[in-house]
Amino acid sequence: MSRKLTMCAVVTFFIGLIVSPAVAQQHGSHHGDVTASSAKDMPLEAGQSAFAAIAEIVRILDADPETDWSKVDITAIRNHLVDMDELTLNSSVEQTTKGRTVTFFVSGNGRTVGAIRSMVPAHAKELDKIPAWSASTTVLPNGAKLIVSAVTDEALMKIEALGFFGMMAIGSHHQPHHLAMATGRINH
Repeated sequence: MSRKLTMCAVVTFFIGLIVSPAVAQQHGSHHGDVTASSAKDMPLEAGQSAFAAIAEIVRILDADPETDWSKVDITAIRNHLVDMDELTLNSSVEQTTKGRTVTFFVSGNGRTVGAIRSMVPAHAKELDKIPAWSASTTVLPNGAKLIVSAVTDEALMKIEALGFFGMMAIGSHHQPHHLAMATGRINH
């Protein structure tokens, strides 16, 4: 058995100890009796990525005695994760460069348009905080336009290499953003 799988099983087992007894009882029939000896065979992932992200948020909230359950909104984080999928999987992007400015025309159909309009302007504000470039956005009928201007040629190379989807993923604000959304501290 691989070391990675063994470590995954240990982490899964201990996360199971943290989960509330009610949740554990509800899911008891899914896997039968889990003992320390059988925990080594447990997978690490809680399912598809959106489900796993929600499970992680729920675990954090459940472990925090300061959680104000009257403000928790798991549906908000679920909707945001759907938007992330829509943007990543169903949008189309045209990229142009003029001088040190890269323009991304992001378009889609149906639900994807809403996801683009929700996520691109919000993320442009985060991108604009990065000293190597400035970012702005305009909402379009079928999506949005993201404009990123580089301060240096090296920054321009990075923007072009990342492309739109890399630009949307850059930064370490996503996880705190998701937790704040789930706890009702921000509305996306």
